[in-house]
Amino acid sequence: MKGRMRKITGILLVFVLCIGTASQSGAVTIDEAEKKADQLESDKKKAEEEKKTLSEKLDEIIKKMNETQEHLTAKEDEISDAENELIQAQIAEDDQYDSMKKRIRYLYEGGNTQFLEMMMTSSSITDLLNKAEYVAKLSSYDRDMLVEFQDTVKTVQDKEAKLQEEYKNLNTLQSQLVEQQTQAQEMISSKEAQIASIQTQIQQNADTLKELKEKAEQARRLQEEQAKLNSGGSSFKPSASGNVVSGNGYFTHPCPGMTYQSSYFGEVRSFDSRPHKGNDYAAPAGTPTYAAAAGTVVIAGWSNSAGNWVVINHGNGLVTKYMHHSAICVTAGQKVAKGQQIGYVGSTGYSSGAHLHFQVELNGTAVNPNTYL
Repeated sequence: MKGRMRKITGILLVFVLCIGTASQSGAVTIDEAEKKADQLESDKKKAEEEKKTLSEKLDEIIKKMNETQEHLTAKEDEISDAENELIQAQIAEDDQYDSMKKRIRYLYEGGNTQFLEMMMTSSSITDLLNKAEYVAKLSSYDRDMLVEFQDTVKTVQDKEAKLQEEYKNLNTLQSQLVEQQTQAQEMISSKEAQIASIQTQIQQNADTLKELKEKAEQARRLQEEQAKLNSGGSSFKPSASGNVVSGNGYFTHPCPGMTYQSSYFGEVRSFDSRPHKGNDYAAPAGTPTYAAAAGTVVIAGWSNSAGNWVVINHGNGLVTKYMHHSAICVTAGQKVAKGQQIGYVGSTGYSSGAHLHFQVELNGTAVNPNTYL
């Protein structure tokens, strides 16, 4: 019957530890955490590929912008040349017109006022050229030269207008490219933020997975120790010196000299409706802590609630727990002697100040530590 009870106790210990692990890790299992890790890596790879595509697109946009700017610069030079060409053509036209007027004046001074009247009554050069009377008198050379200069001016004007239109189109294209560049840069920044977020999730998931595996290993060790107890093959045997007791006050104090208790066994505190499962000894951070009795270290690691904690199996169903260390100096599986240092007082895990939480369990049930001290 006693053996069955120990077996049941061992199963309950493992069950409670596993439940604690699941609750502290958001009810996530190792398998789920590993699947999530694979998914996050896949998401990160996809986001990085999308960022690469966007970066290539941005490079292409910048290349087009540079090419367009070169075209704009060249077009500005062409427009400048066309403007100078137009000026020269207009000067040549004006010069030809002046020469023609001089010949008309010569005709007038020669006594023929008919040509002067034609010139004065014409509204433009074209009008003047269209007057049949004047065309009949105007030399073929003057007429051909003036028409040629006018055609040149018109050609250059059309050329300049075309260049201006091309320049306008290039400017529009450049503006569109600038907008595309801004959009691409914003998308890249967004993608970088997404990648950073995924990386954070990867790290958080890795931490969770590490904790889950540590908890699983701790549970395995505890189960192994309990199995040894149940089979009578525990790796630790109680000595005759009284290091391991069952309620006759032979435990050494886990934090000698620090007798002030900030919380007592069974106390119901304002922030927790459950009875306190151990004694809390207030002590300066860094104060050494010691094994209350000889035994085997079952757990020496991290817990979200207990912080850095140590669990020692003393045999006969007796276990002691030491929580909230700033650091621990033993390892799981290690044999420790009564009074051997196991760590340093801290305030890790669920703790509001530096102290040692000392807990004693008998067959999986928390009992008053003062009974053993």
